[in-house]
Amino acid sequence: MNLPNKLTIARIILAPFFMIFLLIDNVYLRYLSTLLFVVAALTDLYDGYLARKTGVITGFGKFMDPLADKILVSTAFISFVALGYVRTWMVLVIILREFLVTGLRSLAAYKGVVILPSYLAQWKTACQMTVIIIILIYINLKSTLIPSGYNWTIFTTDSAQRVFDVMVFVTMLLTVVTGIDYLIKNAFLLKGVLK
Repeated sequence: MNLPNKLTIARIILAPFFMIFLLIDNVYLRYLSTLLFVVAALTDLYDGYLARKTGVITGFGKFMDPLADKILVSTAFISFVALGYVRTWMVLVIILREFLVTGLRSLAAYKGVVILPSYLAQWKTACQMTVIIIILIYINLKSTLIPSGYNWTIFTTDSAQRVFDVMVFVTMLLTVVTGIDYLIKNAFLLKGVLK
């Protein structure tokens, strides 16, 4: 169990704590949840860099690193649905694609084939993380400023909701496109695995 793999496991462990703290209506816990998310997202960047730099890329890491990303992203989007910031159907599409690909990758790994995420999929993950951080910043600002009497239009109208809808929709499209790209590029492997 090398350091990159430990960081991957840490990201999985942080995900439920992030979700719990975000869902509790307490400004301090929401700041803590944002901090946990940022730390978890940074471990994603660092463990990949560390694995490549030290040459300790393992089958476990190749499989678990993308899975940890999916768990973290899914808990964030599910939390946003629960809080009313994101449309349920968009999140369902994102999660369905994520775990469909993970399931196929798991089946391939069981057959001894390791399928790496593409560069496009890495951009998709970066896009998801960016959207999540933007929504977290908004939630924190709203939780902090409204009780202080700052009833700004962005907090009292649905303008922010429309922006979030566009951001999440674009993220959903990118997620679907990368899923299709994954299936096309690995069709020959998947055919062999599914026999």
